[in-house]
Formats: sequence, C-alpha cells, structure tokens
Amino acid sequence: MTKTILITGAGSGFGKAAAIGMAKNGHSIIATTQVSSQVTPLREEIAALGLKDFRVERLDLTDPYDIKQAQGWEFDVLWNNAGMGEAGPVWEIPIELVRKNYEVNVFLPLVLTQGVVQKWVRERKQGKVVFTSSMGGLFTPANWGTYVSTKHAWESIAEALQQELAPYGIKIQTINPGAYYTGYNETMADNPFRWLDDSKNFTKRADLRKGFDDFFATPEGKMDPKEMIDRMIDVVPADTGRFRNVVPKVVEDMLKEHQLRAWENQI
Repeated sequence: MTKTILITGAGSGFGKAAAIGMAKNGHSIIATTQVSSQVTPLREEIAALGLKDFRVERLDLTDPYDIKQAQGWEFDVLWNNAGMGEAGPVWEIPIELVRKNYEVNVFLPLVLTQGVVQKWVRERKQGKVVFTSSMGGLFTPANWGTYVSTKHAWESIAEALQQELAPYGIKIQTINPGAYYTGYNETMADNPFRWLDDSKNFTKRADLRKGFDDFFATPEGKMDPKEMIDRMIDVVPADTGRFRNVVPKVVEDMLKEHQLRAWENQI
C-alpha cells in the first residue's frame, strides 16, 4: 500500500538515498532538511529525476515553529532519521556538548514525535514511527559513549512507545545501521579535536586520532551503504516486520554475542 512518509534529516546520507528509493517505489515523500540551503538543491535534484509527489521542506528541530508546522502535515509514517554526534572520551568531554547531543538526538525528536502520535490518537489514525538508532544503540565502544548513549536512549524510548501505543494501532520500529561509509561517522570523529587540548586533557590527540583512523581503515569501518539503504527502503513503509532491524547480519550476530557476554563482565 502506498504511504506518505515524513523523513527528518533527508538532506544527505541514508535519509536522502532512502527517500529517493521509496519515491521510486511509489510512496509519497516529505523529505525535510535542517539547513535551508539544502532545500532548493534537493528540490532541483528530485525534479531532474522526474519524481512526483515528493516534497522537500525545511524542518529544523531546534525551531519550535518548524516542529509545530510539521506536526500539522498529513502523513502515515514518521521516520526520525535526523541526528548528530559527539565523540571523544566521556570522562573529559565538555558537558555542554553532551547536553547538545541529547537535545538534538533525543529531546527535540521526542517533542516532534509526541505531537504526531497524540494527533494520530485523537484522529484514530493508525500510523507508524521509525527511529534511526545505531549498532551503537546496543553496545558502547570507548570514545563513542556520548553519541551512542543517545541511541541507547532511543532504544528504551522506542520499546516503551511500542507498548504504550499498541492499543491505538500505532506501530514503532527501529533501524540499527552498522558503520557504513556515508561520511557521518568520519565527520563525528573529527569533533573532539575542536576541544581536546594536549596541555589540559589526559587523552592525547594523536592517540585518539590513531584509534579512529585504525577503525575506519578496517572493512568493518567502511562498509558500502547500499545494503543499508536497500533495507531502509523496504523497512520504513512496511506494515509488518521486526521491531529492531540491525544491518548487516554479521553486526547483528556480534551484538547478540556482546549482550550475552555482558552478563559475565567483570569489573
């Protein structure tokens, strides 16, 4: 069945590619970008592709008027895909950056989501909410704790929402990508170097950079995103499916093993 899908963070990466793919499959798309300057180029790109029923709008989650406007649009699926990330050692990262990461990744999308699902309940509409979580929503590697803790929060919120909204016929789902090469993780890895200071911090810049570079040099750190995009195109509009969708399968297996080992973890 054709769906109308609102996507946040659709100006680049997974959101943009999956939006185009779902439009090609016949779905109606409301693709939103945080930055106004992304709107017109994306509209022109969509027009050049000949895609119909594809709106591009600005939705800056830090702007309450943008959120209120979006809550009034009509759609069947809300895909909370927008986000940002702060990396670096949790024991040294400036706390205001932690607050900002939670504001953008958790609090503001929750404001949007609350307004949408409350509207659906009032209208007796059986919609669906999808959250882009992460493999990091299910485990925590060193120096990524701030960002992945926001994804851990979404895992908990999504699980609660699934139980709370089931009586109203509203479906909840998460998507948990591995470390696909979209530029998102690589840019996030640059963020600590705007505050990390060898004269003040215990963590040294060269050591942190080497750790990041070593990971991104591995096959697991630079996977082709097409596999994930294809799964998103299928998962987001679907009426049935798994609550949690980890891709690729090797990462799903790793996470299951990690969670089992956690029970025997020693201090």
